[in-house]
Amino acid sequence: MNENYDTEKIIECLFDPVTSEILSELENGEKNSNYLAEKLLISEEQIHNKLSYLLEHEFVVQENKNDKKIYHANADKLDKVIENDKNFDNVVDGLTEMDSFLN
Repeated sequence: MNENYDTEKIIECLFDPVTSEILSELENGEKNSNYLAEKLLISEEQIHNKLSYLLEHEFVVQENKNDKKIYHANADKLDKVIENDKNFDNVVDGLTEMDSFLN
């Protein structure tokens, strides 16, 4: 496992609309690439490309079962990067402020 990752790049991945939707699907457990591709209306290759940095650093894990790519999120590792990122606190504060302004 490669622990030398760029935190900003991980956060970028998390805020990417497609990647965040994939991760949302993975919240409830592992999913195969075909299911994700059909759900998001993109190719299985695009799924893999969107997850590539997260896969490289094991924030998402890919397994091969019965000739299918199965993905699951490493929720503990994802939670830790968010908890330890001070910029994420600023984003949350900004969103909270914007929400109060809009209401």
